[in-house]
Amino acid sequence: MQSTHDDMYFEDSYRRNIGSEKSSLYLPVKRIFDILFSLILIVITFPIIIIAIVAIRIESEGPVFYRQTRVGLMDKRITIIKLRSMYIDAEKNGAQWAQKNDPRVTRVGKIIRRTRIDELPQLFSVLKGDLSLIGPRPERPNFTEEFSHKYPGFEKRLRIKPGLSGYAQINGGYDIDPGQKAKLDCYYINHLSFWIDVKIFISTIKIIFSGEGAR
Repeated sequence: MQSTHDDMYFEDSYRRNIGSEKSSLYLPVKRIFDILFSLILIVITFPIIIIAIVAIRIESEGPVFYRQTRVGLMDKRITIIKLRSMYIDAEKNGAQWAQKNDPRVTRVGKIIRRTRIDELPQLFSVLKGDLSLIGPRPERPNFTEEFSHKYPGFEKRLRIKPGLSGYAQINGGYDIDPGQKAKLDCYYINHLSFWIDVKIFISTIKIIFSGEGAR
């Protein structure tokens, strides 16, 4: 559970970005939006998740789900769950930054990554409150520490709750480096509004159907 100090810092961060009056409305409405739409999406996509689970099980050995520790709001450690899209020995040489046409990805994995189906289990993390539907994508602890030293301002992303999709994802996807990603995420943080969240949500739906930016 977050401390009172963390909650106050979170609120102050929003107020500095969008003003106290707007933030007092933005935060609770955003949470309501997250709960309602994640529930709707879980119901709609549940058959797709089941089909993906069967396909993963048929193609390769190993667990269907992939759990990973990420860094959430105010440096809080959270666990995200994805449908496994890589071979079980994908990280035998340690954690690696995903690349385009990654050879560690299975055939089924290529499909579910292109359509973002592998991300669907994270809707339950949105319900839980660890993630928002819209926000900077959470990184792994080692990458967060590395990039915070390498790219000034990268740690600013921890000031708001991470998201299932974000401004960097729709404006660069997987083809941008962490520095560019941090700049895009900081732009989002500095321009927080209902309107930009709606635009990101709509753009994400378009990307899912086009497969743009997958790797």
